[in-house]
Amino acid sequence: MNEVTNWIKRSADLAFYLFMFVTKYTKNWRHILMSDYRVEEDTIGPVKIPSEALWGPQTERSRNNFPTGQFMPIAIIRALLQIKKAAAEANQELDQISAEKGQLIIRAIDELLSLSDEDLRKDFPLRVYQTGSGTQTNMNTNEVVAHEAAKLDDSIEILPNDDVNHGQSSNDIFPTAMNITASVAVKELEDSAQHLIDELKVKQDKYWRTVKIGRTHLQDATPLTFGQEISGWVSMLEHDLGYLKSLDGTLLELAMGGTAVGTGLNAAPGFADDIAARMSKVYGPAFTAKTNKFYGLAAHSNLDVVHGAMKTLAADLMKIANDVRFLASGPRAAYAELNIPANEPGSSIMPGKVNPTQAEAITMAAVRVMGNDVVVTMASSQGNFEMNVYKPVLIDAFLESAELLRGTMTGFADKMIHGLTVNEERMEELVDNSLMTVTALSPHIGYHDSAKIAQQADQDGTTLRVAALKSGKVTAEQFDEWVDPLKMTNIDRK
Repeated sequence: MNEVTNWIKRSADLAFYLFMFVTKYTKNWRHILMSDYRVEEDTIGPVKIPSEALWGPQTERSRNNFPTGQFMPIAIIRALLQIKKAAAEANQELDQISAEKGQLIIRAIDELLSLSDEDLRKDFPLRVYQTGSGTQTNMNTNEVVAHEAAKLDDSIEILPNDDVNHGQSSNDIFPTAMNITASVAVKELEDSAQHLIDELKVKQDKYWRTVKIGRTHLQDATPLTFGQEISGWVSMLEHDLGYLKSLDGTLLELAMGGTAVGTGLNAAPGFADDIAARMSKVYGPAFTAKTNKFYGLAAHSNLDVVHGAMKTLAADLMKIANDVRFLASGPRAAYAELNIPANEPGSSIMPGKVNPTQAEAITMAAVRVMGNDVVVTMASSQGNFEMNVYKPVLIDAFLESAELLRGTMTGFADKMIHGLTVNEERMEELVDNSLMTVTALSPHIGYHDSAKIAQQADQDGTTLRVAALKSGKVTAEQFDEWVDPLKMTNIDRK
C-alpha cells in the first residue's frame, strides 16, 4: 500500500514539474489546464487560476494578496460593466477598435449584466481593501469580459488591457463608477426620506389638535399638540431632503477621459463625452464629462460634501427615533404617551414585551453613518499629487451609509410610524398634573406670584389649580379661562 501511495505522489510531482516547464516556455497564456486549475501569465509571470473562473492572473493575484474585508460593492461592478460597454460603443464609432471586437465586447458585457447579483459576484471576488485606485477591480472587470467574450466567440481575440480597457485607466473609470453609483444611491435615499415625511404628515394631521405636555431640558414645559411636535420632525426631514437635492448636481461630474493623470493620454477626442451621454441614458441623471480631470482623479470633494448631508440626515433621524421610543416607553412605568406596533416578541425571557426595534435599528444606522463620515472625510483628503488612493474604502463607506439610511428609514416609516397611535388619556393626565401650565398665569398675576403657586403645588403634591385657588391670586373662573392647554398651544393662530 505504501508503495502505491509513493508511486502516486511521485507521479503527481512529476506531472506538476512538467506542467510548470511547459507553462514557462510557452507563449500561450490562456487555457493551460491541470486538474482544477489553469495557468495564465501576466507581465510578472505565470499564475494558477481556478479552471472555471472567468477572471485572469491580475485578479487572482489580488484575490490572494488581499483576502481581508468586505467584497467590492456589486453596484460598482455593474457600473464598471456599463461604462466599459459604453466605451466599446464609443471606440467603435471613433474608429478606435474594430466593429467585430466592439460588438463582441458588448455581447459579453450584456451577458454579465443579465446575471443576478449572486451569480455576478462569483466572478468578482475582490475586496475593498486592495490598491487604493481600484485598479485590481478594474482589471478584474477587464479579464472577466475578455474571458466571457472568448466563451461566446474564440475566433476573435479580446485582450483585457488592449481591447476591453481601450481608452481607459483605472484612475478615471473607477472614480466615474464611484460618482454614478453614489448618484443612484442618493436618489433612492431621497425617495425613502420623502416616504418617511409622507407617513409623518399623516400622523401630523391626525393629531394636530391632540394636546400633550412639552418638555425642555428633559423637564416639563408648556403644552403643545402632538401634531405640532410631529411638524417639527417633518420640517427637519424636509430640510435634510432639501440639502441632499441641492447637491445632486455635484455627483454628475465624471472623471472619464482623464486616463492616468488627468491629461487624457490614449483617450480619443470625444470619447468621454460619448460615455457620459450613454451613462445618462442608462441611469437617468444628466452626467457630464466636461469637468476638470485633475480634480476628478485627485479629489472626491463632491462625495465628501454629500456624505456630510447624509450625516446631517442621520443626526436628525437619531433625534426623531429617540423621541418616538422615549415617548412610547412603558407601557406602565414611563412616559407611555405613544403606542407602538408589536412587530415581534420583544424578549426571550419576559412574555408580552414590546420593544421599539425599528427605532433601535435606525439609530444604530445613524451611528454607523456618523462613523462613515469620518472615513469619507479622511479618505477624500488623501489626494496625493495626481490621484486619491483611498477610493475603494471611500465609496464603500458612502454606499453603505446611503443604503443603511434608505433601508432603515423605510422600515421606520412602514413598521413604526404607520402603526403609531397616541394614548390620549395619558397625555391629558400629564398635562393636568403639569406645573408649567402656570406660565399662562404669569401675564395676569406676574412671574413671581406664578412661581410661588407652582412651588406650593409641588410641595403639597396638589394640582396647579388647587394651589392657585388656595393662593387667593386667581378665582376658579379666571384659572379656567387663562389656563386652557389647547389655547396655550396657539393652534388656531394664523
